Amino acid sequence: MPKFPSTEWFDAVRTVFNADDSFQGGGGGACNALVGAKIGERRFLVTFEGRECSVAQEVDANGLADADFYLDMPASEWREMLENIAAHGRADLHHTLNTLDLDRDDGLARSVHGDQYREDLFFRYNQTLQYFFDASARVKTEF
Repeated sequence: MPKFPSTEWFDAVRTVFNADDSFQGGGGGACNALVGAKIGERRFLVTFEGRECSVAQEVDANGLADADFYLDMPASEWREMLENIAAHGRADLHHTLNTLDLDRDDGLARSVHGDQYREDLFFRYNQTLQYFFDASARVKTEF
């Protein structure tokens, strides 16, 4: 059982996501983005290429500069979102990435580089990203 957050957890979700065609329809096409996740003091980069997630890796504080954008929530909010997904098989309306973004004054997606075109990929690929995190419902997770 992978512990969240860890590369092992992201790899387990990646395996589920890539193996199930029902997760591949998000956003109407290919997703090409380098997505960061800031979870407490830990940071991860997740690479989406076409219809698959190809790799996940933990990075240092400077590593998010490579991301097109990164998702930034306290560890407790990540846990709440993932527990909600596990309980329902997917995020309920209060725990989708879109809702979490809208509920914040400064949004959920951040940019290290200030490039709004790259940051806009969060909105373009939002459904694919949601499917990725919804795939975590099939991964027994330890916190």
